Amino acid sequence: MISAIILAGSDNDGSLKECSDATSEALIKIGDKTMVEYVINALEEAKEIQKIVIVGPKEDLDKLYHDRPHIITVESGNSIINSLLQGINSLKEDFAKQVLVVTADIPLITGQIIDDFLGLCRNKKRDVIYPIVSKEQNEKKFPGVKRTYAKLKEGVFTGGNIFIVNPNIVAQCATFAEKIIALRKSPFKLVEFIGLSYVLKYIFGRLSITDAEKRVSELLGIQVEAVIVPYPEIGVDVDKPSDLDLATKILSI
Repeated sequence: MISAIILAGSDNDGSLKECSDATSEALIKIGDKTMVEYVINALEEAKEIQKIVIVGPKEDLDKLYHDRPHIITVESGNSIINSLLQGINSLKEDFAKQVLVVTADIPLITGQIIDDFLGLCRNKKRDVIYPIVSKEQNEKKFPGVKRTYAKLKEGVFTGGNIFIVNPNIVAQCATFAEKIIALRKSPFKLVEFIGLSYVLKYIFGRLSITDAEKRVSELLGIQVEAVIVPYPEIGVDVDKPSDLDLATKILSI
């Protein structure tokens, strides 16, 4: 069993503001449910999830989930990593060597997808396990959806908004992790930040998944692994009106 942390602290001050007057993106309605509710439902459907921590606007979240004893609500911090640390601290003695982290803006995720991802990671002894999805699978499932892709030796991939992390290493990696998160939408700048030799490999299409894993592991002083998964749903984050339209259309079927 594993506990899950939902990062739900993003204010609704971007392009989605024109679609909803909710103060938080996680509380934007899709049909009759808030965006975060779809993620919570998926985690509740998953067989391996023990407790769920939602890090976001605590006062609003308490009104919605005060009657669910397995759900803990925590006020979000001033950054993604700070919010993650606050979520980890709320678990106290309930976490082991791994927790599952999920963002609140992937309403297309399901319990089966979560269970399958956890199954793929079950025997992997890593500090961070991060899923990636091929461009081919993403465009086959969701044609026309714009995603940020990185061209690697094994193919073209986009990242997921769900990962497994050893909670004991988050604090020591906080500063570097914030830099990586800030560059996550720009593969070239991210590779450039990692090192010149990796820039050259990336430019000429010779940068492999193993290369990226090894370098990030070295920089952070931890063990990182990327896992190829066949689930585009984990990468379709709703952060613009077209994404919201897509999610509304799919979830209304």
